[in-house]
Amino acid sequence: MRLIIVILLLITTSFFICSPLAASQDKAEHLFFIERSKNRNIVQYDVRLTGNRDLPDSDPLTAYWILEDGRREELNPVEKEFAYGIASQERIDKNKFKIHLAAFKNREIIVEKIKGSFRAVVSIDGKESILEKIYAESKERLTGQPEVVYVDLFGKTIRANLIVRERICSAKNGQNRPC
Repeated sequence: MRLIIVILLLITTSFFICSPLAASQDKAEHLFFIERSKNRNIVQYDVRLTGNRDLPDSDPLTAYWILEDGRREELNPVEKEFAYGIASQERIDKNKFKIHLAAFKNREIIVEKIKGSFRAVVSIDGKESILEKIYAESKERLTGQPEVVYVDLFGKTIRANLIVRERICSAKNGQNRPC
């Protein structure tokens, strides 16, 4: 009986060590995610890390779908270009990047190390905050394409660690505006 337990432990341990999930956890940190009213799929944003847990010299941010059933899927080209992709990634300093998302080109996000972990820092309701989640409320157009009604940014202020939220309404001319 003891031998069976040891064999099962070895099999379980070796599966975890060799799994892609285990390898990716050593080389990435979750920053924030986007959830939508349309379904339970989310877009996850992570930072890639080097072996010594620093940001690489270029393109540290990655974005991908986590589907309702837990599977991971890459963004398609249209999603990357117009909705959930990363429009720009500019290195400011070692372990510090300025990021713009495709849907929020006018909202600067700074990725930097804070208290030992990488965080996405953005202005939420006029306060420097750590971005935790973006929620997008949408309705379906007659063409079947979604139309964003509003987007909520959620986070915590850097100074006081207070929960903060900002709602941004969508405008017809493509400019986001506070509600």
